Amino acid sequence: MSGFDAKTFLEKQITVTREALGGEKALIAVSGGVDSTVSAAITHYAIGGNLSCVFIDDNFMRLGEPESVKQLLSSPPLSLPVKVLDERDRFMSALRGLRDAEEKRKAFRDTFYKALGDAAKRDKCRYLVQGTIRADIEETTAGVKTQHNILEQIGINPVEKYGYRVVEPLVALYKWQVREVARLIGMPEELSERQPFPGPGLSVRVVGEITLEKLDEEKSATVIAEEYLAPLKPSQFFAAIFGPDSARKQEDFAIEVATSLRMSPVEANVLAEKATGVIGGKRTYGDVVLLGLGGAQPTHKRLQEARERLQREHPEVTRVLVEVGMRHGRGYRVALRAIKTRDFLTAEVADIPWNTLEEAAEKILEKCPKVSSVYYDVTPKPPATVEFE
Repeated sequence: MSGFDAKTFLEKQITVTREALGGEKALIAVSGGVDSTVSAAITHYAIGGNLSCVFIDDNFMRLGEPESVKQLLSSPPLSLPVKVLDERDRFMSALRGLRDAEEKRKAFRDTFYKALGDAAKRDKCRYLVQGTIRADIEETTAGVKTQHNILEQIGINPVEKYGYRVVEPLVALYKWQVREVARLIGMPEELSERQPFPGPGLSVRVVGEITLEKLDEEKSATVIAEEYLAPLKPSQFFAAIFGPDSARKQEDFAIEVATSLRMSPVEANVLAEKATGVIGGKRTYGDVVLLGLGGAQPTHKRLQEARERLQREHPEVTRVLVEVGMRHGRGYRVALRAIKTRDFLTAEVADIPWNTLEEAAEKILEKCPKVSSVYYDVTPKPPATVEFE
């Protein structure tokens, strides 16, 4: 794989990190993701007990995640000293009332670093270690989306703004290279192969305004999405949620495209809530089209033909979602997402068996009483991003 030597990288980066930190104490926020975990391991090798690891519970983690991550990281072979910080009220307050995806990401970033600044002061740490990787910088500097862990690369001085210097051991690597280092270190597979989870957590999978009810339904739907999709081993898989009050309008153009491909949609609507996409390498907020097929089970190829034509003729559409389950009544809309990728800069839609999608939808509708419909996102990256916001 492009001649990458994980052993040489690991040995060199331990030395570089030790020299960068000297005899100073350092803080790292760990999430259980492979990037932050490898960064923490490298730094722990480099400075030992001078490293403080914190898991920030921002209320946007999956059910039970703070406890399970602490247990995993504190156990051999890593044996990292992890503390869980309860910052749920702080983050919910900071994001209250925000609807725009980029505003939410920026508010999350500011709150995240202020919380870390407080922790750094308590532990007398002058350095913050981050699991920033190459794709994070490329997407932020290209204007695709604001990654929460990008500061100096976009002109933010962390010393002036938050009170600490930043060290980034993995900034030259892509995700697949980080996983090779993780395997070399001997991390358990549930860490080294763990699917990426966005820094802002479920806040970017709750499309539009975040409320406690909406967030609770998203957490429950996420458990079910992972139960049904994980065995198929996509590169990333999850559920997102849209509000129940999104104004919808019937769109003839979507019906015409689908009908021309003999998909015979029952309905084709556009949500008022928009989702993030990538057009010409730049981030955009575009329309989300919902296709209802009346119980039909189209092939993956047919869905991609319809999606491609629809977006070619209407580039303002960044997402095409196909209904896989519904019940009568007003409620939230859940979108299932599963993709295949190597570097997360581009991604294909995973070909999930239709009966699996229907079974997942049925269980979501059973366990999530405020959800009225479930869809599958059939949009690759580009023109969509992996996450909805």
